[in-house]
Amino acid sequence: MVGMDVDAPFAEAWSQDDARKQQNAERNELLQAPKTRPTRIVAMGGGTGLPMVLRGLARRAMPKPGQPGVDITAVVAMSDDGGSSGRLRRLHGALPPGDIRNCLVALAGGKSALKDVFQYRFGGAKGLAGHAVGNLLIAALAELKGDFLEAVRLSGELLGAQGQVLPSTLASVQLVAQMHDDTEVVGERNICRAHGRVRRVSLSPRSPPPVDGLLEAIYTADLIAIGPGSLYSSVLPNLLVDGVAQALKETRALKVMVANLMTQPGETDGMNCLDHVQAVIEHVGPVLDAVLVNGRQPTEESIQRYARKGSFLVTAETRELLSSGVIPVQADLLKDGSKIRHDSRKVAACLLKMARSGL
Repeated sequence: MVGMDVDAPFAEAWSQDDARKQQNAERNELLQAPKTRPTRIVAMGGGTGLPMVLRGLARRAMPKPGQPGVDITAVVAMSDDGGSSGRLRRLHGALPPGDIRNCLVALAGGKSALKDVFQYRFGGAKGLAGHAVGNLLIAALAELKGDFLEAVRLSGELLGAQGQVLPSTLASVQLVAQMHDDTEVVGERNICRAHGRVRRVSLSPRSPPPVDGLLEAIYTADLIAIGPGSLYSSVLPNLLVDGVAQALKETRALKVMVANLMTQPGETDGMNCLDHVQAVIEHVGPVLDAVLVNGRQPTEESIQRYARKGSFLVTAETRELLSSGVIPVQADLLKDGSKIRHDSRKVAACLLKMARSGL
């Protein structure tokens, strides 16, 4: 027949068949048991909590006989505007590198000679005073390459990081808090200074676009670890990035919130574990499957010392958590010593066990 491409129907059929084969291959690879491939874990947060989780996971990253290793993706909140990161934002228009730096160093483990250099902070009162070398290096690479994500990747290569670190967004965002007295506070450092109870937070601009690779990492993960860390300034900002909450609802991954050990003065005063979980649900909906809580009581001396500074134990009631739709998983997560801190090895061991067993 004149004007008809006889090969077109066959080409279309072959194209559709190839697409189906590709989809099936991807689906089979995703469903492959973590016992026969690296366990994929996405850890979301910021501040000091996320690096703690990453240090423990980095020790398990490399495959060993009988252990498939761990594929780690860290997702970092980008609303920090204090300290060295804040100065770089205000003076140079840079994205905040501080939490990114800490995560890269945490993933470097104990073998990188550059760790101490990255973490070195200049003294004095002027000029470079207060800046961490790693912050300056990441900012410099971002200017040189014209790409913040490439700067993070190159920094990870220099450190030998056992995993990738992703900023949750490349948009220049600010954290906005609605306080319980109905006042609005703009900027993370100002929220910390406000010393009032936070009711709700949002990002400005609202729903910034996710960085490339973030949603894919969520969809292909075996487990998503959320927290621990500052609820309103480290945990929730990641979840407010466009598409993240929806991806968390749709992914097959197990979503686990690592509960804070202590309340944060001026931010989570009087809040128990259920309050933390409900804050997440109120902001982004039912995105949590389980909450990992510490089951070992700190010493009374430590509890009293923290209480004098306005910080108290985050208590967890099993029935309350179950009623909110999340499964509480209790384990000894406490680090030995006088400070009430998570033990990175214990947290990582629990998360990996949950990822590989389903809970």
